[in-house]
Amino acid sequence: MLLNNNFPILDNCTYLNTANSGLLSSDIANWRQQHDLQFMQNGSMFRIENIKVIDELRTNLSDSFFCKKENTFLTPNFSIGFNTILEGLGEHHRFLILQDDYPTLSYAITSRGFDFWEVPIDSNLEQNILDAVEKFKPTAFAFSMVQYISGLRMQSDFIKRLKVLFPDLILIADGTQFLGTTVFNFKNSGLDVLAGSGYKWLLGGYGNGYIFLSHDVKNKLYEGRKQSLLPTAQFISGRNYLSLSLEPGHLDSLNFGTLNQGINYINNIGLDVIEKTNQELANKARQKLHAKGLIPDWLIERKEQSSIISLPLEKEVLLRLEAKKIICSIRGANTRISFHFYNTEENLNQFLEALK
Repeated sequence: MLLNNNFPILDNCTYLNTANSGLLSSDIANWRQQHDLQFMQNGSMFRIENIKVIDELRTNLSDSFFCKKENTFLTPNFSIGFNTILEGLGEHHRFLILQDDYPTLSYAITSRGFDFWEVPIDSNLEQNILDAVEKFKPTAFAFSMVQYISGLRMQSDFIKRLKVLFPDLILIADGTQFLGTTVFNFKNSGLDVLAGSGYKWLLGGYGNGYIFLSHDVKNKLYEGRKQSLLPTAQFISGRNYLSLSLEPGHLDSLNFGTLNQGINYINNIGLDVIEKTNQELANKARQKLHAKGLIPDWLIERKEQSSIISLPLEKEVLLRLEAKKIICSIRGANTRISFHFYNTEENLNQFLEALK
């Protein structure tokens, strides 16, 4: 894919950092400029006319990732959405979490006083999880679909198996490093909740995110509010207790409109094409880096892989990467690279050359 015209930063560097921040395309930047120009010219009348973009985004998310529209909610980012979900679940839950998972995921649970059990991430991850469920008897398991440091991806078949074995276990996933990299069907995933931010793989810029709910967990959230009287103000008429709980306050048409544009961009390419492109390049990189002893055997042998790779690189290598304008991130003790559809084999070769 020749995309430099729409992503001008690609002319100036080798960008292997989508796991940190997705790129803003020229087309979407132009859309944002027009949005604010119309707001400047029309004030409140623009908001009245433009608020329809919120419903368009909800429909777009629902259609793209197979979650019922009425079970699709919007949130400014994963962390706010996840905390809102926890508030709605109540205090009686026992949580399973993964060691070294995304900090705001783990902290939101441990700081609330929930009973919790941490599962180590190693070559026996799936068995570790099953053993912990049997021993600790959790009521909920919260985890990232893709680990932000290592790039380890939870296996879709295992999630479905876990739900079959323990149907009452609430499965809550952070999709920030996952959604937008592959074809995904929420309805058939086994998950009860998928929440995430849109600024990475969905190319949605900052200040937007999503929450997908299964029918079962939807009925368990904010149960104490079901019988409460709803506000009667006309401007929020038609909203139910769950909408008012998960989406309090206004939703920004610029930020959520940008996410809508990002999803349109991705859908125009095709998630199947993006999945194939990402996997081919990331797997080629993984094989070459494994041959250099930079990736452990057990991690490379997993069936489903993400587009993120974590590497133990020396400081002198990092300095070479910086000198060659190869953009990546330090995460944990390692250096993290990531590949999206706008990356090429030339980008990979440039990175490999810098390792020599």
